[in-house]
Amino acid sequence: MQPDKKHKKTPKPPWLKRRLPSGPVYEQVRSLLKKGHLHTVCQEARCPNVWECFSQKTATFLILGDKCTRNCGFCAVAHGPAGPPDTEEPARVAEAVKQMGLQYVVITSVTRDDLSDGGAGVFADTIKSIRGRMPETFIEVLTPDFMGDISAIEKVILARPDVFNHNIETVPRLYCVVRPQADYRRSLKVVEFAKKIDPDMITKSGIMLGLGEKEKEVLETFEDLLNVGCNILTVGQYLQPTKQHLPVKRFVPPEEFQKLRDEAIRMGFDEVASGPFVRSSYHAKDLFKAL
Repeated sequence: MQPDKKHKKTPKPPWLKRRLPSGPVYEQVRSLLKKGHLHTVCQEARCPNVWECFSQKTATFLILGDKCTRNCGFCAVAHGPAGPPDTEEPARVAEAVKQMGLQYVVITSVTRDDLSDGGAGVFADTIKSIRGRMPETFIEVLTPDFMGDISAIEKVILARPDVFNHNIETVPRLYCVVRPQADYRRSLKVVEFAKKIDPDMITKSGIMLGLGEKEKEVLETFEDLLNVGCNILTVGQYLQPTKQHLPVKRFVPPEEFQKLRDEAIRMGFDEVASGPFVRSSYHAKDLFKAL
């Protein structure tokens, strides 16, 4: 995809239109994040669930800055030089988790190919900081691929998150367009390495639909994830964040998402969330608790 190419946005079908909740809790969370100079993937990636999650005092913290060294065709996070990691960020995230009284928190990041460990050390420090302030809080990490560096993955695993998540995002045929700087097999290896490092670790991955994939390819991707030990799967609708991003090829109706969930459970996943609004960390606590 050419960076300056514009794509016309396709109107959304009725099932993708939703009322946006607001209120004092939403404003409280937004104010707390602003005061702590913290980023969330909810805001940076223009997640459609941001109003709902903020209103329920839930947030997915985005560490290692707000600029990514990659430029994926589906992602609204800014691209560009990010500078050195903020050494105070882990403590600020932990303090925000404490002030919000979170029982379950998701930590994700931009991709930092410019760092020797891809930012794995900051993930580990953030986990440890949260544990120090909120020892009863469950922690899920949603990591980049760390360029397939097993030592970086190990650094995160040894910090003892409760769930290790790395998204496969799409089917292998579409990687050259959707994730041109990533590699399908490498992403599978990330999930596989996490499970090998700690066989008891709950692993998770997610895929978007609506980018031109075929059902057979989706099911084959499910099978690939199962073969590397993935426990939890999320399946959601891709939504074009801006006209500069990849267009939606198809809006998948809710009944097809339900069919895919039923099939994924039959195949052997422990838990599956599948629906138009499902994202990696959407109702993450409910999926974890259901295991």
